[in-house]
Amino acid sequence: MKKIGIMGGTFDPIHQGHLMLGQQAYEEYGLDCVWYMPSRQPPHKKDHKVTPSAARCAMIDAAIEPFPYFVRSDFELNRTGGNTYTADTLYLLKKMYPDDVFYFIMGADSVMDIEKWYKPEYVMSAVTLMAADRECEQKKRSLDEQIRYLCRKYGAHILRLHCTELDVASADIRERIRCGKPVKELIPEAVLRYIRENHLYETRSDAN
Repeated sequence: MKKIGIMGGTFDPIHQGHLMLGQQAYEEYGLDCVWYMPSRQPPHKKDHKVTPSAARCAMIDAAIEPFPYFVRSDFELNRTGGNTYTADTLYLLKKMYPDDVFYFIMGADSVMDIEKWYKPEYVMSAVTLMAADRECEQKKRSLDEQIRYLCRKYGAHILRLHCTELDVASADIRERIRCGKPVKELIPEAVLRYIRENHLYETRSDAN
């Protein structure tokens, strides 16, 4: 039996916040590995064009190369059909890997919005969620209050990641690159090198 963390997203581009959450989950809860699982065009991000998967995968590979326990998973990219909903992905993973235990790593914003997801009750019953708080964010309830609410209403199992989620978003990085602003502290050097060599994000402005 393996304990596998899943970090999902478009990773357009992958940034230091993604790596920090994966590292914290791996170390704090003794995971065997963390899968970075790029999505295709997620249902909630139809307001901008997602960079082709080959480029996003190359950036993930560059970012996780120093971490032997990080793995890129093409599970969602290889799925056929329409939208790649998290609930469907988790259902298929549990069927394919019945002896393994999955943990879904997420930031505070996702925990706050999870009831808006497709089949949120299944997501919360299928896996243990791991959640990090976001620094200096005003919200109606604290992360701990939200966790208690979800556990009470859905029987969710949610673990706290005892680190603060970096206040960085891929959309902001894309915009900074387009405007010629520095991003060196936000993404790994190897990822920045790939972006520059392939002229990514230089001429378009994406919505968040």
